[in-house]
Amino acid sequence: MKDRIQIYEDQPIRTAWVEDEEEWYFSIVDVVGALTEQPDTDGARNYWKVLKNRLKEEGNQLVTNCNQLKLKSPKDGKRYKTDVANTEQLLRIIQSIPSKKAEPFKTWLAQVGRERIEETIDPELTIDRALETYARLGYDADWINQRLQTIRARKELTDQWKEHGVEQRKEFAILTDEVTRAWAGMSTRQYKSLKGLKKENLRDNMSTLELALNMLAEATTTELTKAANPIGLDANRKVAREGGTIAGNARKEIEGRTGKPVITSQNAKQLQNLVTGMIENVVSGDN
Repeated sequence: MKDRIQIYEDQPIRTAWVEDEEEWYFSIVDVVGALTEQPDTDGARNYWKVLKNRLKEEGNQLVTNCNQLKLKSPKDGKRYKTDVANTEQLLRIIQSIPSKKAEPFKTWLAQVGRERIEETIDPELTIDRALETYARLGYDADWINQRLQTIRARKELTDQWKEHGVEQRKEFAILTDEVTRAWAGMSTRQYKSLKGLKKENLRDNMSTLELALNMLAEATTTELTKAANPIGLDANRKVAREGGTIAGNARKEIEGRTGKPVITSQNAKQLQNLVTGMIENVVSGDN
């Protein structure tokens, strides 16, 4: 666990990154104190105590299942067990706080909810909004097109896993690790660590070529799954390794022809010039 102080409108908020869960947790007392402008920590703690009891009486399991982590006390610097919430839980808590400072959060939540309903009625809106978001973040058109194709390939693969006895999110992560390790030579977590990522989406931080090979690995695994008809986690792990290995061989071939590594430590903020020239070098080498 790595904890640090983050600032919200000049108010310190204690946070902790839990590596195993790949999740940020926030000190609820700190957030409550900032939003309700409590005079001190004791006031914020009492406010949260009353609010938590009310939410429990309402039967809100999402909030009542909040975890505790040992965070440094602002008073004496020692670590004490502190109620913390992940992003989803925190947003739910904020909805229950009648504060002017909470209104921007509530407005944002209402907007997200409205868009989700619209997307349910017209799924094409999801694609349109994804295009707009990536373009606004500065990605070029070729990368965006490739990224949208990877989303489709990923969906087709997870659908196949579901049809072949893999249901739990944890098992999806295990199989994804098998595919990634086979084509990239490292686990998903190691890949994210290489790029300096935490909660960010790994695919959003890949170069065009990394995306292409990742999609090849997943698309190949999809076709092999259809052909081999594996049932259950263990059988699907074997197929996942086979699919990833095919893309891994392609990666090695590209690296052999270009003399450059395909896997880059650069993330989205650093990738100004994507590595599309690698593919062109491979093609010219065949002529």
